[in-house]
Amino acid sequence: MNAPFAPRVVVVGAGPAGLRATEVLAEAGLRPVLIDEAPRSGGQIYRRPPVGAERPATDLYGFEAGKAVALHDLLGRLGDRVDHRSATLVWAIEGRRLSLLGPEGPSVLDFDALVLATGAMDRVLPFPGWTLPGVFTLGAAQIALKAQGVAIGSKVALVGAGPLLPLVTRQYAKAGAEVALSLDATPFLPKLLHGPSMLASPSTLLKGLWYMAANAASGVPQRFGATGLRVEGDGRVEALVWRDGRGRDHRVACDAVGASFGLRSEIQLADLAGCRMEFDELTRQWRPIRTSEGRSTAPDVWLAGDGATIGGADVAELAGTRTALALLADRGIAVDTTRIARLDAALARQRRFRVAVEKAYPFPRALLDGLADDLMLCRCEGVTVGALRAAATTRGADEMNRLKAFTRIGMGRCQGRVCGQAAAEILAATLDRPIAEVGRLRGNPPVKPIPIGAFAGAFATEGERA
Repeated sequence: MNAPFAPRVVVVGAGPAGLRATEVLAEAGLRPVLIDEAPRSGGQIYRRPPVGAERPATDLYGFEAGKAVALHDLLGRLGDRVDHRSATLVWAIEGRRLSLLGPEGPSVLDFDALVLATGAMDRVLPFPGWTLPGVFTLGAAQIALKAQGVAIGSKVALVGAGPLLPLVTRQYAKAGAEVALSLDATPFLPKLLHGPSMLASPSTLLKGLWYMAANAASGVPQRFGATGLRVEGDGRVEALVWRDGRGRDHRVACDAVGASFGLRSEIQLADLAGCRMEFDELTRQWRPIRTSEGRSTAPDVWLAGDGATIGGADVAELAGTRTALALLADRGIAVDTTRIARLDAALARQRRFRVAVEKAYPFPRALLDGLADDLMLCRCEGVTVGALRAAATTRGADEMNRLKAFTRIGMGRCQGRVCGQAAAEILAATLDRPIAEVGRLRGNPPVKPIPIGAFAGAFATEGERA
């Protein structure tokens, strides 16, 4: 008698969403393939130091130490019930086939079902001096602290427009770094107005308030409603300058700046998988269309965590679990309906909380007003703000991919991850059109840079066949 067919389910991303999805699938009797670029599981929020450089979890993750350890231990507990492929990049999707680049070189992997838990990265906006050595994103500042155990500078200014700012500020202050300033580019009033709505997740709200209080107790200056950002320095960061709500300029000496303005979902693989996208006015970014259970518009492609919509680590765990249960149900595998009901209720509460957070930290569009034409926008390709405006007004670049063709914005190493959102905002402002109308940069393989040398053997083989 033939053995029953076991579908090959591939999970991309070993952060909170991907790990919980993998856990559910493995415990249901499947052997999922888990693929992640990092050498160790955990994702960005629970990133681990290299082997041999471990530090106490409470030092790295604070309140979340227990959750981090539980996720870190998950793959060890599941053992060979999971095919874990670490340090492996999924650089293309065509049909039901993934193109991979791992420690042993390039390969392909077919799937019957795919769960994309690709996470998020910092949303970057340009400002004078942002390309100086010593300017990092807040995410990069976290990586330096968690993975390498170092600060980005000896006297650091941190700038943000979301709840990541007080968290990173607290992490740096706790680690003993001198934080010269924690500067929120959004005003304080929306936080008061929408604070009550954040009671949909009271524990998360209390943690955020505690971070802000602890930062104040540590003597870190905290300011809100900043505009007119610029970094000064002769070859390297020397100071951060900003303008307050009354139009007064302020200057703080520092040797490093961490700056990002919220998060953006990593949607490139979802795009290549054929998932349709929609524009979210609240967050001012494109996201894959999905159901509350995680189903995308592409057959047998599922979405979970921040790669689908920004929600944070707790939501990612819930969503990863919920998505895997829905996938199993669709495959005719029995699932616990009571568990599903609890997950649905928790996710609904978190969605209400997230709407309040986005309203409390509105997109700081004013930072893009009045940017000089000579300001660098796309550092990979050397494209300035003025070049974008000229392409829009004199060459008919009225959509992001047409703009890309004329200026090469989004053709560099970051594939538009860094410059894409700011370029869309500036293009829309230049044309005096809603940002949704200028579209988005389409995903193209490879989604991240890959070395040609890694494919040299494959090319040689093809040549020999010819």
